[in-house]
Amino acid sequence: MTHISLAITDVSYVLPDGRPVFSNLTETFDLRATGLVGRNGVGKTLLAHIMAGLLQPTSGHCQCSGTIYYLAQHVSHPPGSSVADLAGIKHRLDALARIEAGSTATSDFDAVGDNWDIQQRLDDALEHNHLSHLHANTPSAILSGGEAMRVSLIGATLSQADFLILDEPSNHLDRASRLALINQLKHWSRGLIVISHDRELLDTMDRIVELSTQGLHSYGGNYAFYARAKAHEQKSARQTLHDRKMERQRHEQVAQKQRERQERRQARGKRQGKDANQAKVLLNRQKERSEISTGTLRKKQAASQAELNQRVHDAAQQVADDTKIALHAIPVTQPAKRRVVELDFAELPYITGPARTISLTVGGQQRIGVVGANGCGKSTLLRMLAGQLKPLHGTCHVPTKTAHLDQRLTSLDPDKTVLTQLQEAHPEAAEGDLRMRLAQLDLDAAKITIPSGKLSGGERLKAALACILYAAVPPQLLLLDEPGNHLDLPSLQALETMLRAYQGTLIVVSHDETFLRNLDLTEQLCATQQGWKLVPV
Repeated sequence: MTHISLAITDVSYVLPDGRPVFSNLTETFDLRATGLVGRNGVGKTLLAHIMAGLLQPTSGHCQCSGTIYYLAQHVSHPPGSSVADLAGIKHRLDALARIEAGSTATSDFDAVGDNWDIQQRLDDALEHNHLSHLHANTPSAILSGGEAMRVSLIGATLSQADFLILDEPSNHLDRASRLALINQLKHWSRGLIVISHDRELLDTMDRIVELSTQGLHSYGGNYAFYARAKAHEQKSARQTLHDRKMERQRHEQVAQKQRERQERRQARGKRQGKDANQAKVLLNRQKERSEISTGTLRKKQAASQAELNQRVHDAAQQVADDTKIALHAIPVTQPAKRRVVELDFAELPYITGPARTISLTVGGQQRIGVVGANGCGKSTLLRMLAGQLKPLHGTCHVPTKTAHLDQRLTSLDPDKTVLTQLQEAHPEAAEGDLRMRLAQLDLDAAKITIPSGKLSGGERLKAALACILYAAVPPQLLLLDEPGNHLDLPSLQALETMLRAYQGTLIVVSHDETFLRNLDLTEQLCATQQGWKLVPV
């Protein structure tokens, strides 16, 4: 067990259209729990597929001394699938049932292996994770997104694989389920690689490995250590870039003075030659020597300049990744006493239990985080505030311009380009300005001129945010449902900075405690067993 490892050597991957994603990656993963982080689009999921044996690299190789279980970030449960399918044990349970019915087929015994107690282990795991209302044959279609992910995570641990590779496992999990996941992984004694932007989860890792355009870089500590080390690196990198630029500037000044001295010598030589009345052949030799000397000087200067330019370029590459993302502040101000939300015994559709009815008054500049278990009505509440749903009873009055960003990003048309949709939201803005703002969100010309449905999850989220926040008339009430899902860490931190500067009314649903803590909230709206409660932060 102690010698189990997963190693990649000189791994490169090139897309079918010829674009390289990453090149010559080399790293060894041992039994230390490892968080894999990196920017959206840098290739984390592709690398995970390669390490799990689901995808062949363009070059290089991957070798693991044990078995690997990969859990994708999007849980797939097609029609007719069950809890057993989500847990990845349906084939074992079916084989076990056939054996109990009298089958002697070798394939059935091979499928079961040593897992004769797999049914009991599944039941025990479901009960331990507060999912005892589910059974192996429960249709997966009736599960919430959080329940589906929790069952898939149970399947990962039941696999008894030597390595788990989990891709964004905490997405869609409520607070209690996130804490259960963290506790579950703390007790996992084998190899573990977690791709995540969840800082609380990453803080439980033994080390962080960052994938960037520069390759893989390992940091021997949790996320807090990584963040400090990264900040120190970036400070040093910016200083190095400044020093390289100053070095190049000094070289240019020295080179200019050398050229001026050379030109003065040439001019003086010409005057002296004329005055000395020397033979033409001697004057030509002096001219030739002067030209050779000038040419040699220019070549040396050009070589030095090229070397210095390369040093500046290399230094700039080290700070480029952390300087891309920028969100402009939204120019919204409104009186703090102005009422922007009035709910009077409003009854939420589809919701049962104490959180079914809510009375709430929200004023301008209030900043509210909505928290509670999966299925308690948080997203339904936001949809009602956005005017997409009507209360079954009671009243809902929202007399202000509102923008709603839901988890499925339905405000974004998948068939239209990002640029087209932003132009529709702000028709009077110059195209160059809109392109600049999108580029500052790391959405370049190639990404904003294709249908938005072809973008990655993180890129689509940035596009949807841009169309809402950069509209001609910015919203005075901003409703955000899990806006941090799919965002990489630099983008998430940029979003936190922008939202802190937002002067309108903010109501945000999130299970990410770190994200909510960084928004300077005024209150939290909590779904409890006694109903909705507004609590000052």
